[in-house]
Amino acid sequence: MEPSPARYDERLTAPRSWWGIAALIALAGGLILLPLGPVPLLGGLIGAGALAAAGVSSYGSARIRVVADSLVAGDARIPVSALGEAHLLDSEEARAWRLHKADPRAFMLLRSYVPTALRVEVTDPEDPTPYLYLSTRHPAALAAALEAVRAA
Repeated sequence: MEPSPARYDERLTAPRSWWGIAALIALAGGLILLPLGPVPLLGGLIGAGALAAAGVSSYGSARIRVVADSLVAGDARIPVSALGEAHLLDSEEARAWRLHKADPRAFMLLRSYVPTALRVEVTDPEDPTPYLYLSTRHPAALAAALEAVRAA
């Protein structure tokens, strides 16, 4: 039996400016070791660049997927049957739900560089999580994928 294809798949990649900052960190690592000679300079450039690139890459590797009958957001896997209504959040509402409207019990996969989000109610009575806050560049598509799974 083949696994069902993903109905929705999004990677929350880091913005290009963060990669520029990683390049500047690599340059700083090389310049710090410049007085020691060209070999340490090269080592500092490569070492600092590798660490900065690994940090940006790991933070920007968060994924949101709807596969089979589950929503996979980061490390969390939630059956769609345990989810309720999805609310699309524009940039202003998303900011409010990240700040003063936020519930500390909520599951939040947020990336500050993604302006829009989707808030999905959790209907499982045994789960203390009231809702999921998911930063997404395509909240309508994610809500449609969840509704398609629920309807199937």
